[in-house]
Amino acid sequence: MIKRYSPKEISAVWSEENKFRIWLEVEIAAMEAQSKLGRVPAEAVAEVKAKAKFDVERIEEIERTVKHDVIAFLTNVSENVGPAARFVHLGMTSSDVLDTASAIQLKQAGELLLRHMVDLQAMIGELAGKYRNDPVIGRTHGIHAEPVTFGLKMAVWYDELGRSVGRLKLANDEISVAKISGAVGTYSHISPEVEKYVAGKFGLRPSIASTQVIQRDRHAQFMTTLAVAAGTLEKMSLEVRHLQRTEVLEAEEPFTKGQKGSSAMPHKRNPVNAERICGMARLVRSYAMSALENQALWHERDISHSSVERVIFPDATIGLDFMILESQKIFRNFVVYPEKMMKNLQITHGLFFSEDVLLKLIEKGLTREQAYAIVQRNAMHCWETGEDFLAALANDKEVTERVSRDELASVFDLGSLLKNVSYIYESLGLK
Repeated sequence: MIKRYSPKEISAVWSEENKFRIWLEVEIAAMEAQSKLGRVPAEAVAEVKAKAKFDVERIEEIERTVKHDVIAFLTNVSENVGPAARFVHLGMTSSDVLDTASAIQLKQAGELLLRHMVDLQAMIGELAGKYRNDPVIGRTHGIHAEPVTFGLKMAVWYDELGRSVGRLKLANDEISVAKISGAVGTYSHISPEVEKYVAGKFGLRPSIASTQVIQRDRHAQFMTTLAVAAGTLEKMSLEVRHLQRTEVLEAEEPFTKGQKGSSAMPHKRNPVNAERICGMARLVRSYAMSALENQALWHERDISHSSVERVIFPDATIGLDFMILESQKIFRNFVVYPEKMMKNLQITHGLFFSEDVLLKLIEKGLTREQAYAIVQRNAMHCWETGEDFLAALANDKEVTERVSRDELASVFDLGSLLKNVSYIYESLGLK
């Protein structure tokens, strides 16, 4: 049973309380490293650990005067610690704390996204197995093409979600770096051993080559990964919306007891969850563009990226998580109508066998152009009149002089069109 998650989990990652708690943990870890190197007395580390605390409202009050969030934070910590606070932030610059803490928050958010995406993929895998053998018309350009199975639709999504899982793992790894190397990245007032120690304590790697900040290609990769994942969820939701159209109605998202679809029309059952997902994808994509623009900074650093990241990091991760959870909501109780699929499959009276007939005529010695012309002529007649495709072909002398009626009938075999679906399932490791 896949656990039901709350959006509050990922929102908590970006709370002010969590942010300042991480800042304090980074500062204390840096002090521990400095103490091991003999630069900070062990007693001072112990005193800071015992007394250090912060108050969000007090930090905000100080910041209104000093106009600097890290200084406001350090001032508030000093108010609680006393003289030993002089060893806090020793040899460090603000971005040592900010970028390392952001990496931790992005890692926390990324791990939640990964866990939720893995669960969604498992959910889709179950649907792929359940509807493996249920035929449904495939559509290209929105027009009936050849049959697939409904399970195969799910299997394609399962495969793509697996790639999103892989990309999230890589993005989480790429962003998991600490930076504690001073004002311009030269370790001029702090040892590289401090960075190594702090990185190891939080499951990160040292950035090693940095300026005043971690280089923003890492963040751009993380954010574009979120955008690609959002695109996959949008694609899935768009298909749900198409399938739920009244004229199609092969599947629909759950419509719960007491739910209402329209203030004016009581009969309405709208795909609102799927529509929300499609809308949110536009936002997540836009945040990726902002992250790409953050890569170019002046010299060793400016702060043009900073204000942007205060918005895009929480909003994009929370937004994508919302999309994943909404997707789980849709597919946990997805409503599928195999009978309607079969009914829709028969709308064109067998026209989806046109390629089979084409290949049979080629097999009998016609050129592709000759065979195509014969099949298309009959197909267009059936489009316009609604006549059964097999019956029309059986009355065409150019067909029957080459293909017997029994041979022709054998071509109209739905099972033959789906004979290799099992190969796809086996290749994906699906049952």
